[in-house]
Amino acid sequence: MWELVKAGGWLMTPIVVCSVLALVIIIERSHTLQFNKVAPSRLREQLITRLRENGDIGRTQLMNVKEKTALGDILATGLLYRQYGLESMTMHMQNRASVQVHQLEKNINMLGTIGAIAPLLGLLGTVLGIISSFLTITDGAMQDPTMLAAGVSQALITTAAGMIVAIPALVAYRYFQRRIIDINAQFETQAGLMIQELYDYHLLASAQSSTASSRLSIEDSIVQERSFGGLDSDKTSIAAV
Repeated sequence: MWELVKAGGWLMTPIVVCSVLALVIIIERSHTLQFNKVAPSRLREQLITRLRENGDIGRTQLMNVKEKTALGDILATGLLYRQYGLESMTMHMQNRASVQVHQLEKNINMLGTIGAIAPLLGLLGTVLGIISSFLTITDGAMQDPTMLAAGVSQALITTAAGMIVAIPALVAYRYFQRRIIDINAQFETQAGLMIQELYDYHLLASAQSSTASSRLSIEDSIVQERSFGGLDSDKTSIAAV
């Protein structure tokens, strides 16, 4: 293996560096972009259950939830601002979701860049190797033309090495991009379900206020009907007299 690296020339050095970087990024992102670590499946249910049982969740507990997972950061942020109404809650959740998606995309673009430049580095090494071989023939230093084949084969090593690095890097790049899209969709789904459940269980500030106002309006209408009914009965008694 080391002999192939030496035969490829100095351009093998950046190709090897690209391969090491790509391997590190793939391992790190594979560990980070796991659904159970980014978006636990039962987190929303646990938060809603705690809200229904206790009526509220302490700020300290919500801050602990925010620090553990990306989905926890989004949902806990929404619960921290639910007292200010649906619009404020939704806006803050969207902001945190954007921040979390940006963090999930960390080093993904670098992986795509490695997949793009590694074959170019290999092709450059091949071109330089072929040029060097033909210059040797032109100068008359190569007495045996068959030695040209050996020079070209050595030059092609860089192209092969560049492709070996680029193919896994591009595959991983596309895979991680799709994984981030799926995680973002999960963020939106869980946030929407939490808002719906807050409405259903009357745990949202706007829902509570609207419910209270509707109750007040109903009570006012009942009082008015009773007062009008009393007036009608008084009029009837006066007419009878």
